[in-house]
Amino acid sequence: MANASNVRVRFCPSPTGNPHVGLVRTALFNWAFARHNEGKLVFRIEDTDAARDSEESYDQLLDSLRWLGLNWDEGPDEVGGPHAPYRQSQRMDIYKDVAEKLLAAGHAYHCYCTTPELDERRDAARKAGKPSGYDGHCRDLSAEQIEAYKAEGRTSIVRFRMPDETITFTDLVRGELTFTPENVPDYGIVRANGAPLYTLVNPVDDALMEITHVLRGEDLLSSTPRQVALYKALIELGIAQQIPAFGHLPYVMGEGNKKLSKRDPEASLNLYRERGFLPEGLLNYLSLLGWSFSKDQDIFTMSELVEKFDIADVNANPARFDLKKAEAINADHIRMLDVKAFTEACTPWLQAPFANWAPEAFDQAAWEAIAPHAQTRLQVLSDITQNVDFLFLDQPVEDEASWTKAMKGDPVALLTTARANLEAADWTSPESLKEAVLKAGEEHGLKLGKAQAPVRVAVTGRTVGLPLFESLEILGKDKTLSRIDTALGKLAA
Repeated sequence: MANASNVRVRFCPSPTGNPHVGLVRTALFNWAFARHNEGKLVFRIEDTDAARDSEESYDQLLDSLRWLGLNWDEGPDEVGGPHAPYRQSQRMDIYKDVAEKLLAAGHAYHCYCTTPELDERRDAARKAGKPSGYDGHCRDLSAEQIEAYKAEGRTSIVRFRMPDETITFTDLVRGELTFTPENVPDYGIVRANGAPLYTLVNPVDDALMEITHVLRGEDLLSSTPRQVALYKALIELGIAQQIPAFGHLPYVMGEGNKKLSKRDPEASLNLYRERGFLPEGLLNYLSLLGWSFSKDQDIFTMSELVEKFDIADVNANPARFDLKKAEAINADHIRMLDVKAFTEACTPWLQAPFANWAPEAFDQAAWEAIAPHAQTRLQVLSDITQNVDFLFLDQPVEDEASWTKAMKGDPVALLTTARANLEAADWTSPESLKEAVLKAGEEHGLKLGKAQAPVRVAVTGRTVGLPLFESLEILGKDKTLSRIDTALGKLAA
């Protein structure tokens, strides 16, 4: 276990577009690691790309983390902290100062190469079978060469000077990794217009915010040797105290064995909120993308996750996103709710725009009566709408496919007998209603399943739904018999 008094991790998304599940998985692992080690989670916004960042996306990020319950110890909004501000767009003076110190100390230099020149030299290197990264052309320019470039009207970017040495570090997920100098060339840290690049601002913020562990996606692994070298320079300049430990999380794969991208429909966090995933259910599933609780347990609470989570147990292999498994795990979490919490959680899907009945038609008593039966059947909360709409509509939905499937053989005879039996039944007992339909089926040579199908469709409009006889009891005798009469009229016509 890490030193509990020192652990500081960060989650630092860019506010571009809707949050996606890969981003949430990264936030979750950082949150769980911090909570397991009684450390701190720093939430930082990387919003230096004005062309892509938006306030709408920023607001969505904060709202999403709050919905998920992934609370942070330092960060934007009212949380604050000793290292504010926590939005990079408000820290530009800091980055400018650090870049100037790196230049003055010789850890960085101005590069005047044009894009065509860079492309030409890279092509030549590739043809010669050599590494095609930056070749260090401007590393040691004389004062005369610099003046000549300036006289031509050239602008310059700032590049970090990579040391001519092998860089080795121990990844918390992948073990010891080594990068040789020829594979890690000098890299840009400040654009020609003076805007700092991610390659500078990210490690500088980590250094100043005293981050001890960096848990991030595998796609950023190739940049880590650059950051290790930059950290050494920042330590020399007194800006950083240490090099953080790095752990690179496995890719989340989607359809076709491809990395799940923002463009994939199943990647959007909003999709799961709209469908009625519980935060605990979704987080339970996402935690299994690269990590496991135990060999024989997939369902657990967030407190159990915190107690058990160890970054050393994260698997380096890609994890496949399985929507059906996500739904099944969410269904288990729905069952784990007490009935009161379940009825409250369903509330949004019993109102407009999801509900297809008039607001005044909603009957709270009927809803509370049927809720325990519904809770055992749902995978996501949005399923509730079509499962209970028969209670609140004047007439059941018209589903021709269900009607055609159920009304086979001689449905008129069956429904006529069932109606008579139901009229004489005890409506305070679902068992009495079941017996009424069972006897109707026996009279017409049908087993219960075949006998109840026409009754279910006549009353609810669908072939599949909540337990039929409990549903009939809650709907009531008058409405049930009226709907069977309507169905008989339709069959007669």
